[in-house]
Amino acid sequence: MKKITIYTDGACKGNPGPGGWGALLEYNTQVKELCGGELSTTNNRMELTAVIEALQALSEPCEIDLYLDSQYVRMGITEWITGWKKKNWQSSTGKSVKNRDLWEQLDAIVQTSNHKLTWFWVKGHAGNVGNERADALANQGIEAAKLKN
Repeated sequence: MKKITIYTDGACKGNPGPGGWGALLEYNTQVKELCGGELSTTNNRMELTAVIEALQALSEPCEIDLYLDSQYVRMGITEWITGWKKKNWQSSTGKSVKNRDLWEQLDAIVQTSNHKLTWFWVKGHAGNVGNERADALANQGIEAAKLKN
């Protein structure tokens, strides 16, 4: 099984507002960079999209160290999602879970991909080279989205 390191990040200019996502995938000496964006979105949606896009870019099951600066995504996929599904996608306060569409998509990838995922939180904008590059890619995604329209 290939050992892959992934860094992901989302960014938004306004929340909601124009947003972008970025992902940096590293395998041995190979590096793949991905980014995209939307004109009207939220930061949390872009954080989730970055992880989804990174995982969808892999063509086979891998052992993955995934680094992200979003506790929302890390805690959501590793802890909260079990309760959300048991409660038919209701939060602990009884409200509908925000971004359910993306959570369901991410959950399906995690459950069916056969990846061995380890999730790591890193502090954003604190000098972590991979995180800083993912942030730059997310900001490129914002600019690309603006140019499309």
